Amino acid sequence: MASATPSAVVPEHNKKEREDEEENSPAADDEDTGAQVAPIVKLEEVAVTTGEEDEDPIIDLKSKLYRFDKESNQWKERGTGTVKLLKHKDNGKVRLVFRQSRTLKICANHLVIAGTKVQEHPGNDKSCIWHATDFADEELKDELFCIRFASVENCKTFMENVQEVAESQSKEESEDASETANLLDKLSVEEGKTEGSANAKGTSCDATADDKKEPAETEKKNAEPASSA
Repeated sequence: MASATPSAVVPEHNKKEREDEEENSPAADDEDTGAQVAPIVKLEEVAVTTGEEDEDPIIDLKSKLYRFDKESNQWKERGTGTVKLLKHKDNGKVRLVFRQSRTLKICANHLVIAGTKVQEHPGNDKSCIWHATDFADEELKDELFCIRFASVENCKTFMENVQEVAESQSKEESEDASETANLLDKLSVEEGKTEGSANAKGTSCDATADDKKEPAETEKKNAEPASSA
């Protein structure tokens, strides 16, 4: 009877060692060849202008802006971002700018002028409302805005700063009006003096002409022959 040939069986411990070696051996793709690859396209730094380079920020607060839509008679969200009061370095004018956080889109852009009034929202002490002639859409529009802050303190800070700017603009306008009135008064006085001087000069010229005329008439009479008796 032929004996059965035993089948080759891999010992369990040898199989486990082989698997550990395969796991611990570094993959060919992960090997560091030391080669350096230069970028195909070289990007240059580009200066980005925001239009705020000539202005100094007075406040910069995170908030959410709404505008009142007259057609639908409801508030519509304009975006979440930051509201700034920016004072121009040369002329001293202050404008309010609101930009969305991600897109930096301008959602409010108008001057804070004398008479600008910000009122607390009657239903939320973290919000306030105001009217303005806005230029965010590159055309002047009368808008009613509402802005909401994360805290009551930020809302009060915003309201107080807008009020201070509006009052300072009112004082400057009054001073400009006074200066203009003084200049007009000065011009009127100078014009009056000029007219008076011109009239006096004209009178003097007339008197001189009369004086010259009288001797001429006298000489003419003397030159006439006397009538015979």
